Amino acid sequence: MGVVVYVDQDDPQEDVLCEAACVLGSCGVLVMPTDSVYGIGCAATPENSAHGRIFSIKHRDRGQTLPWLVADVADLVRYGRDVPSWAKDLAREHWPGALTLVVWASSEVPPEYRAQNGTIALRVPDSNLVRELVRRVGPLATTSANTHGEDAATSGAGVERRIVAEADLMLDAGPAPVGVVSTIVDATGSLPRILRQGAIMIAPHA
Repeated sequence: MGVVVYVDQDDPQEDVLCEAACVLGSCGVLVMPTDSVYGIGCAATPENSAHGRIFSIKHRDRGQTLPWLVADVADLVRYGRDVPSWAKDLAREHWPGALTLVVWASSEVPPEYRAQNGTIALRVPDSNLVRELVRRVGPLATTSANTHGEDAATSGAGVERRIVAEADLMLDAGPAPVGVVSTIVDATGSLPRILRQGAIMIAPHA
């Protein structure tokens, strides 16, 4: 549809929050800013048709899974299970922020959002806008708002016009404050394993 609404990511306007929450709650696809880069996502609800649309818009293999954006540190143990103490410490230190933790998915994660090995990637973004949307509609299944294999967009103007046109709504907050993808850490074992070094530097065995 190509609808673009401008928003303050730190202090989002109530009417924008309502519009975005309505789109997400109606099985819509939303392009949104985060602290790191711009993302494209949907409400992580069972059998949400928007979930499949995101893969089509990104030209991404359906065999991959989408990370979840959640609202609070407590969501790590709500949507993850058997989370090691070191991962909880990392979350307390770096959330909200550009750190994604891959954990074993709890029973609250619908099967279609789990990786084949039973994991889910979780992040609390340093974005009042996104966290408030999560509190209104639940976790958001998201990925970077770009064609698969292309560079992630770090500003609203940098999001491909094709992606804007194929989404139901885009929220434009200008440049993302960090402008670098999140660091991804595998937290399924006794020690951290860095899957992607991004905005936050994590020592592999710290």
